[in-house]
Amino acid sequence: QVQLVESGGGLVQPGGSLRLSCAASGTIFSNYAMGWYRQAPGKQRVLVATITSSGSSNYADSDSVKDRFTISRDNAKNTVYLQMNNLKPEDTAVYYCNANHRYRSLTYWGQGTQVTVSS
Repeated sequence: QVQLVESGGGLVQPGGSLRLSCAASGTIFSNYAMGWYRQAPGKQRVLVATITSSGSSNYADSDSVKDRFTISRDNAKNTVYLQMNNLKPEDTAVYYCNANHRYRSLTYWGQGTQVTVSS
């Protein structure tokens, strides 16, 4: 059973930074492409960024995200990160970690971590 556990969310003022972490267990981490999604209140869950097992990253089609967020992974620690800088109130959402198997139709989600950007 694959488990994904997010951490690092919280309350931050506009302009601040947070680093989210997602620790995976119960699987071979390097077999999975990893991603971060977010869901704002009353809205659908949307992609923020993804990263392949070899470290190639892609970001949502949003200049704002590309300029401020960075996804990375440490395969030795079975962990994927999302560094978020210059946070804005519109970044407020629950952020979810996602794992997609490279070769099989297997997808897993974490429980989510709340990020609130407010003064």
